[in-house]
Amino acid sequence: MTKADPQATPRLPLSKERVLQAAIDLADRGGSDAVSMRKLGQVLGVDAMSLYHHVRNKEDILDGIVDVVVGEIEPPAEDVDWKAAMRRRIMAARAVMLRHPWAPRVIESRATPGRATMGYMESVLAILRRGGFSIDLAHHAMHVLGSRVFGFNQELFDDTSGGAIEPEVAALMARQMADAYPNIAELSQAISHEGGLGGCDDDVEFAFGLDLILDGLEHLRSASSHR
Repeated sequence: MTKADPQATPRLPLSKERVLQAAIDLADRGGSDAVSMRKLGQVLGVDAMSLYHHVRNKEDILDGIVDVVVGEIEPPAEDVDWKAAMRRRIMAARAVMLRHPWAPRVIESRATPGRATMGYMESVLAILRRGGFSIDLAHHAMHVLGSRVFGFNQELFDDTSGGAIEPEVAALMARQMADAYPNIAELSQAISHEGGLGGCDDDVEFAFGLDLILDGLEHLRSASSHR
């Protein structure tokens, strides 16, 4: 009988967290297209089939790694004015996106945001609301800021593909969201479309962002001409 090598490093048990971290490492090296069940199995030293105990498929993995990456964004400061807090939040998000250059494209493709992504959106809305923004102006600001770092999912409130929801179920979901994400719940009600939620108008949001940029440039031009 051979004795076990006391110096041997015990294999870590497989978990969803390990699978997702390995997927992030693969994506960091070769982009999101480099992520596959086969490659993950090779990296983790397991049969690819064993991964299905922790993740359903590649789409489930992409949902998971997006949420892990968004969770890396440093939390916002609450003891400074809204502009300083927002700048820190967005710059922190940009740093994470630069660290994971594949992430913006994958974030944009996700239909269902995870807990960290919802938390990020909630914190951005909270900064705006504390700063005195109306819910409508905060909504526009989310699009402008999100387009800078792909830090939120534009179609978060799109329920057109899920079919009709029973009123009782919808009410329960609204209460649960209001408890966990009060600012998102307020926004979702404010941007309802004909009694239901839906995707935002890209043309409206593009024009709003463009006008904001042009107004800012005009302000800078005017200020410089008076120096």
